[in-house]
Amino acid sequence: MPAQGKHRRSPSTSLRRGLAAVTTGGAVLALPVIGATSAFAAPAPTAAPQQSVAPAAVAPANFVAKAAPAQHSVAAGETLSKIAREYSVSGGWEKLYEGNRKIIGSNPDLIHPGIKLTLGTVAEASSGGTADKAAKASPSAARGAEADRADRSERIDAAPVAKTAPAAEKAVTYTNDLDGWIKESLAIMAEQGIPGTYEGIHRNIMRESSGNPAAINNWDSNAVKGTPSKGLLQVIDPTFQAYHVPGTSTDSYDPVANITAACNYAADRYGSIDNVFGAY
Repeated sequence: MPAQGKHRRSPSTSLRRGLAAVTTGGAVLALPVIGATSAFAAPAPTAAPQQSVAPAAVAPANFVAKAAPAQHSVAAGETLSKIAREYSVSGGWEKLYEGNRKIIGSNPDLIHPGIKLTLGTVAEASSGGTADKAAKASPSAARGAEADRADRSERIDAAPVAKTAPAAEKAVTYTNDLDGWIKESLAIMAEQGIPGTYEGIHRNIMRESSGNPAAINNWDSNAVKGTPSKGLLQVIDPTFQAYHVPGTSTDSYDPVANITAACNYAADRYGSIDNVFGAY
């Protein structure tokens, strides 16, 4: 039997060491397992609360394209079609024109900057509307329809206004005598730019034929050559043909044709029949 000494450990030393372990922070190691998994289990970390974010505003499928004011002040370069599209006016430019005809006038294509247009009903712009789909599917067709309306308006505006036909001018008649023949010849000469006066013509006629349209000279040198002088102003056929005035008779004995041809020759040779005072 070993001798008792100061180095013998007391039976309670182990317990005290265990208790000391408990008091020095080793509680988790000294406690039973069942206690560690139930009453003393650390709670699971909870996710940090997320800040609530308001959802982004989403435009509804159907929305008003543009809030329409009661009136629209026309700017330079605008048209009824453009304004109707901009405000989605129900009935289009025709309805807009109908409601503002008094201020626009008879021509829907002519709107002056600064006038106030009443817009009327503004239709909701539906993204699924038939007209919208048609415009998206075929923008060229939409432009074509607009151009057709503009062209139709232009045709209406450009349509000639029937004018009252002017009263027919009273036909001028001339007497079938020397006075009438001279006056008719002077009217033709004025149209052709041939100079001459009533007095100059009358004076030479009285000297040459005494006013007889059938007069003929069968004894002078011209007659000897086979070209006798004929008519009121005694014109030979070659001269008559060379100075014949279009629109008159080709018969050298015709009074009006004879006078105008003779005056045309005198204008070319002497400047005017008024300058002739003898044989010419």
